[in-house]
Amino acid sequence: MLFMQRLHLKVRLLLTAFLFVMSGAFAQDEAVTVRVDGRSVFRVDANEDNDAATRARQIERRLDTLLETPQAISPARIESSGSERVITVSGIPVVTVTQTDADDNVTTLDDLARLWAGAIDSELGRGRERRLSAWGRFAAEVQASVQTAFSRLLESAITIIPRALAAILVIGLFWFIAAFVRRFMRFVFRRVVEDLTVENLIKQVAYYTIWILGLIVAADALGFDPQTVITGLGITGLALGFALKDILSNFVSGLLLLVLRPFKLGDQIVVGETEGNVERIELRATQIRTYDGRVVLVPNAEVFTSRITNNTAQPVRRGSVELFLGYDSDLQTATRVIREATQSAEGVMAEPPASVRVQELGQDDIIVEVRFWTDSRRSDFVLTTSEVRERIVTALKAANIGLPDPDVRVLVPRQTEKWRKVLGE
Repeated sequence: MLFMQRLHLKVRLLLTAFLFVMSGAFAQDEAVTVRVDGRSVFRVDANEDNDAATRARQIERRLDTLLETPQAISPARIESSGSERVITVSGIPVVTVTQTDADDNVTTLDDLARLWAGAIDSELGRGRERRLSAWGRFAAEVQASVQTAFSRLLESAITIIPRALAAILVIGLFWFIAAFVRRFMRFVFRRVVEDLTVENLIKQVAYYTIWILGLIVAADALGFDPQTVITGLGITGLALGFALKDILSNFVSGLLLLVLRPFKLGDQIVVGETEGNVERIELRATQIRTYDGRVVLVPNAEVFTSRITNNTAQPVRRGSVELFLGYDSDLQTATRVIREATQSAEGVMAEPPASVRVQELGQDDIIVEVRFWTDSRRSDFVLTTSEVRERIVTALKAANIGLPDPDVRVLVPRQTEKWRKVLGE
């Protein structure tokens, strides 16, 4: 179950990273093809006002508007507008050719304008011939829609698929590197530091750092500017911070737990209603194995804000046992027998010595508390406490000091004379 949870988390991280880089791939300002009836006319890049896709769609809409009245289409004209050239058809501005367009196509401004104007005339001429009849117009529009859809799909596939494959390979490579670094650091720490908590902290920080670097490199493989990616991650983080505040709180709390170290791996702790051994301290949750063998994942935010009892923070722990003695018992002898029996139990420390004190005088018996010191680990503590109880019972029986029968109670009336008269004594 734990393995599946970890695998599911890794798959989610991989898919998230892939979707992130893929989502931006379609937003790249690369050259986009302008089409008439599904046929390619020329390609345009982004300008100061619009990205490439928006600019291409604007030109296509103007050409489609001209084809609605094919008889009125006139040859394309090139008009000068400062450092730009405007191509018009029938008095309608179709496209503005900029010096940037010329530089991208490695030609002069005028040559590019003439090239685009010729392409516009050619495709508008074909479109006009296809629209000379109503049936021809219908067939042309259907053909144009189908060809345009498939052409754009093919164009996108040719552009995106190689980069997407490269991004997937990069993410897979960094996944492998992250796993290798984590195992290598485990190997080094087990032989140098021998501190599981510090090992866990550094392993996880290194693991997720490599993952972030892999995401940035994968985005670069798709054509992103790394600075843009980092900025986008920051903005996205702010947007997701409110929606994922609980998850982020667990991560921050996990990092603080690993740094502040209120407990370490192997400690026996009590967090709320959960008690057991700390097996793992992840950035998301703390894994505790209870004494009955169950594995409990406690969110780090809950661990960080709860009252934590660390049973192994100190090497020794004081234990106590309560027992009842009858009023007819020799209290001094019983105290000595109990103390010696407690001190002889395996696991009870010689220093500080065991102590016996009268805790309360009950109506039927005397309540005695035995205090002793033993190992702080729960397994040893429970076994030692059990052995102390056994040895006390055995020692008291050997000394003929009886323990009170829970089913027998002695009534001691407060007004003895009154009761004697009632009973006729």
